[in-house]
Amino acid sequence: MTHDVLIIGGGSAGYAAARTARDEGADVGIIDHGPLGGLCILRGCMPTKAILRSSDIISLMKRAEEFGLHPVSAKANLSAIIDRKARLIREFADDRIHALRDPRFTLYEDRATFLSPHEVQAGPHRLAAKAIIISTGSVASRLPIPGLEDIGYITSDEALELRDLPQSMIVLGGGPVAVELAQFYSRLGTQVTLIQRSPHIMSRGDEDLARPVEDRFREEGMTVFTKTQLHRFTKDGRWKVAHFSHEGQDKTAAAEVVLQALGRKPNIDGLNLEAAKVETRDGMVTVDDTMRANQPHIFAVGDVNGLHEVVHLAIQQGEIAGWNAVHPLGPSRRYDDRLNTHVVFTDPQIASVGLSEKECRRQNVPYLSASYPFHDHGKSMTLGETHGHVKLLADPLTGTLLGAHIVGPEASELIHELIAVMYYHGTVHDLMRMPHYHPTLAEIVTYPAEELLKRIPRT
Repeated sequence: MTHDVLIIGGGSAGYAAARTARDEGADVGIIDHGPLGGLCILRGCMPTKAILRSSDIISLMKRAEEFGLHPVSAKANLSAIIDRKARLIREFADDRIHALRDPRFTLYEDRATFLSPHEVQAGPHRLAAKAIIISTGSVASRLPIPGLEDIGYITSDEALELRDLPQSMIVLGGGPVAVELAQFYSRLGTQVTLIQRSPHIMSRGDEDLARPVEDRFREEGMTVFTKTQLHRFTKDGRWKVAHFSHEGQDKTAAAEVVLQALGRKPNIDGLNLEAAKVETRDGMVTVDDTMRANQPHIFAVGDVNGLHEVVHLAIQQGEIAGWNAVHPLGPSRRYDDRLNTHVVFTDPQIASVGLSEKECRRQNVPYLSASYPFHDHGKSMTLGETHGHVKLLADPLTGTLLGAHIVGPEASELIHELIAVMYYHGTVHDLMRMPHYHPTLAEIVTYPAEELLKRIPRT
């Protein structure tokens, strides 16, 4: 069987590529061994946000007296939380499965392996295509920490399915998955110890975005160790024991459950990329800004290329690859990460768009920065949500926004105003001219903009 475009993986990036190529008139085949739905729907964005809603609510219930309400007995039913999540995910997955089984596609529910640069085996089917798009996502990394495999651990996949609330849990890692699940279980009543190697959680971003979240974690009773070195794991009866160094001292932490959340890696095992002559680096398929691998008719999109593990960017990459696969003679569509956006759904939330201060310094980009805290903002004070701040980065001469960062209440929603301003190459002058209703959380972005205006030449 021959197709114009063959897509390996039917998750968010793969489906975006398939839909785009189909709309351009291509004959599209999709290979996905299942379960159908993709990482975001089945084990990522959607299930985590479903369960985090429950932990956010129980946190507010425990704060009832703060708002002049009689205290309530707040106790979690983890099994019921998982049932609610499962119902929602089944609905989301059914929509995706229905889309993949659209008769305008040919769906092969088998595992894929390359036979050559233009041929793929999918179960009993030997398939050929003019263009091939790899979108196989990622899997949890397995790291060689002595004793960890022996004592046993769970990954985020299993953490989303637990029915009985653990009494205690060690969480390894400080990325989005680790911190979201750590706070979820902590708020439900598990004694959580988080162990992170870097000096602060969310180590790819600026330190000032991480510290308010760490403070909130500790206020809620979580034990947080940063700047650590893990040595080994041992077992003491029912307890799993982590041995590590922290601030020059040897320490141990014990718990019933260990959640290994030390990152994910591209899911390329079994694809036989060698037969396709596709190059990889550090386990990632290398691509250019057209999403092409070293073989010009082969593309890689989403987690598998290691650029950004975020769904909206995976979809963008899929759309670019789908277009370019159908139009090999160009002009090619290209990926631009100027509006690269990340959100972490902790409480307080972290949301960023564009350049961070770390990136500006690393790339020698001149910038000015200004921040304003939520604890001095009227609306956030009335809500009782005063952790965090807003930070803007701007060009020193023109005031053009280079980056915007929020750690605080509803950061995931507030960031979209700043994305819109940056999309149109807007400036801090524009932010000050735009009306902001009072009292709202959104008006806080005008305060750092006003400070920056004082330091930027008038235009």
